[in-house]
Amino acid sequence: MYAVIKTGGKQYKVQSGDKVKVEKLDAEEGKTIKISDVLMLIDGDNVTVGTPFVKGSTVSAKVIAHGRGPKVNIVKFRRRKHSRKQMGHRQAYTELSITSIKSK
Repeated sequence: MYAVIKTGGKQYKVQSGDKVKVEKLDAEEGKTIKISDVLMLIDGDNVTVGTPFVKGSTVSAKVIAHGRGPKVNIVKFRRRKHSRKQMGHRQAYTELSITSIKSK
């Protein structure tokens, strides 16, 4: 059984035992969270698509760690104008371990 969940404005295909890096969540390390924004459930040949979410279904996940991704360099350059701007960005993330998927 696997599910498609929505968190942080993005969609993730998860199943029990997966480790997923999602946008930063306000939860302490070691805590268990429940994600109720389940867009689709697939159990063998049974496919349940939500409108927009599947009612009564949740995904339980344990927060493993918080961190920051690799540095992304942003460069704006205008030729022949003596203009150059350079910045960097590191996106914060939360690493989750999916423990269970429950449907109605």
